[in-house]
Amino acid sequence: MNGVMIDVRQLVKSFQSLRVLDGVSLSVRRGEVATIVGPSGGGKSTLLRCINGLETFESGEVQVDELQLKASGMQGDLKDVLIQLRRRVGMVFQQFNLFPHMNVLENVLAGPLYALNRPRDECQAAAEQLLARVGLAEKVTARPDQLSGGQQQRVAIARALAMNPEVILFDEPTSALDPQMAGEVLEVITNLAASGQTMIVVTHAMEFARRAADTMHVMHGGRIVESGPPSQIFEAPQSEVTRAFLAQTRSDSSG
Repeated sequence: MNGVMIDVRQLVKSFQSLRVLDGVSLSVRRGEVATIVGPSGGGKSTLLRCINGLETFESGEVQVDELQLKASGMQGDLKDVLIQLRRRVGMVFQQFNLFPHMNVLENVLAGPLYALNRPRDECQAAAEQLLARVGLAEKVTARPDQLSGGQQQRVAIARALAMNPEVILFDEPTSALDPQMAGEVLEVITNLAASGQTMIVVTHAMEFARRAADTMHVMHGGRIVESGPPSQIFEAPQSEVTRAFLAQTRSDSSG
């Protein structure tokens, strides 16, 4: 892995009087898989949305390679930065957000055709390969409402990959799925991790985090309370918040 790909410094974000991010800093190196875990309401999803420019923030800075996002009211060329950022940073949400009037292939083609203005004949073979990669080669003509939730999420992953992003952000990609469908999606993400794709994954799937992550970040109360390799987080957590969170997840999975 070479160099820092994502650098978040002292990010502060509030919704009215509630401070959701309270001075968050983290770095992700090129080719690294970072997972963000922790109790609900800790600011994990908001952090991803700030990295992708979907949310503004009051202070701090986000840098993705050479692209820089600064606090709201301090940007002159924000629109241009956001256009470049969206082309280089893919995002997969909890809800699949597929276009219901388009079939699977058209959903995957939408970004390259309409955002990147690439010719269809150049994009279609690549889109079909991506659908094969996520195990959906036989579903190219299906509509989203003909697919299971797990299949829809795999289409959403293929759609993100079709933009050839340098980074993919996953916001709890399996939280809306039953265990079997979640397993299908996590297998796809694990294979992406093994291929060297730079990723940040917000997840409650702790076994996936243990297996796939290079670095885990534990968030609570708008702060990162602990970071380290999965072996350290699981076997020798330093923070009381981490210990309590891991104990709760073990209790939930056993109960």
